[in-house]
Parts: sequence; structure tokens; C-alpha cells
Amino acid sequence: MTVGIVAQRDNDRAMSLASELADRLADVDASVAVDETTGEALVDHDAWRAARPASRPVDAMCDCDLVVSIGGDGTFLYAARGAGSTPLMGVNLGEVGFLNALAPEEAVETVVAEVEHIQKTGSARTRAMPRLRASGPDWELSPALNEVVVQGTHRGSGGGGEFEVRVDGALYTSGHADGVLVATPTGSTAYNLSEGGPLVHPDVPALVVTGMAPDDGMPPLTVSADSDVSVELTDAESGVVVSDGRVRQEISPPERVSLTRASEPIRLAGPPLDFFTALGKLA
Repeated sequence: MTVGIVAQRDNDRAMSLASELADRLADVDASVAVDETTGEALVDHDAWRAARPASRPVDAMCDCDLVVSIGGDGTFLYAARGAGSTPLMGVNLGEVGFLNALAPEEAVETVVAEVEHIQKTGSARTRAMPRLRASGPDWELSPALNEVVVQGTHRGSGGGGEFEVRVDGALYTSGHADGVLVATPTGSTAYNLSEGGPLVHPDVPALVVTGMAPDDGMPPLTVSADSDVSVELTDAESGVVVSDGRVRQEISPPERVSLTRASEPIRLAGPPLDFFTALGKLA
């Protein structure tokens, strides 16, 4: 079997742990593949040279049997885009880490234990985390684990645009705002929270619609996870749709963006995250 490793860029602790993990996985006859950035950073590590892992684009991590992200939530989201439906484990190196349940001191042996379980049973122990898909008339973004933002030219004075928000075809609200954010329960603790949106427990099947600095009439709304939310930017110089803060699509108003739950969730492996303990790190 093959374990993919994606380590946080420019983080010596992440690279050291990746090297240690690769060395340990060799003891249980597991092959290791790393994303290209991690491979370039680790060529001088002794354990790394001994393991000689293959390097591949992060988008090819879906061919692994298990992917391990080492770093913060940003690294996890980066790894998740390449993992597809492959089970994913996150190692938290001290950030808030809502997506990373493993402490670094427990990471190596926990990953090895999961690898041995996969070798014995043929499958990992996972739980599903929903993702959100954004699409337009002739484009579609890769699914977001946290949120999708639709916004105008820029934020602040003289920016934003006129928006119309519909849920399952019914008009919810319209008016001027910097943008509209639609989040999963996982993403409710991230950008959504900073924009005044509500926290949603990960066991609640929902989507959250949050206006970004709206002029009026756009309080946060929680809807069914199966809802079809449409956000139309009706008037602005230009607009952009952003998935998980990284993947971008320029749009030309008036243009409608459809947001629905993706058919393929993330499969999170490893110990469950204590949601309320993680919330305490936000204080």
C-alpha cells in the first residue's frame, strides 16, 4: 500500500515529522509518496534518503491508500484537494487545527496503526465530512471543504456589489454587500465565523449562508445540507468566486453561481476531533 504525505511548506517541524514518518512506514512495508514541495524540502534528511519516497503532484494523491497532512488547516485543505475520496489524516502542529485531530507526539504510531489496519482489513476507519461545489454557466470549481465566497470587485468603500440569494429557487434576500459566503459545518468555524456567521456542530447536516458586510436585510441563514443555494451577482464592475480561499474563478455580472453539496465527501481517518475542545482554542 502507499501512504501520501503532504507537509507544511517552510516548517522545519513538519518536515522533520514527515521524515520520521516515512522512515517508520518502511518498517511496516508501506510505500511513501510525497507532494513535490515536500520532496524538494527533504532531500537532505538522512531518513528521507534511506526511504527514497516517490514525489508526485498533490493532485495525484488520490491514487494513494491513505494521505497524511502535517501542519495546519491550510495544509489540510491543500492535501484534501488532491486526496479526493482517499482517506485523509491530519496532524496538528499547534494551530487551531479543526481539521487536524492528531497531536504530533502521537502522529507516527497512530498513522502506523491505521496503515496496519488497512493492510489487515482492506479499508480505513473513516467518517465523512461534506464538501461544497460551486458552478456557473460554463465552469465548475473543485469542491470546498470549508466555504465558497462570491464577492464583488473588492471589499470596503466603493466595492462589493448587488446580490440576490435564493434557496431552492425561492428568493431569500437581495441587496448590496461585500460578498456572500456559503459554508459547510466544518467551515462554520473558519471564515464564516469571522464574518458573523453561526457555529454549526459537525453532526448537523446543514449549509450556512452569511452576508459579508451587507447594507441590510441579509442575516445569516442555516439551511438543509441538500438545499440548492444560488448567489447572483447582479451589479458590480466584476466579481470572483473563491473556494476554500485558494481556488478562484472570475465572473462577469450579472452571473449566477450555484452552490450544492458535493456528491463526494472527504473521508477523514484517525481519532475523532473533540469539537468543543477545539473551540476553546479560538478564544
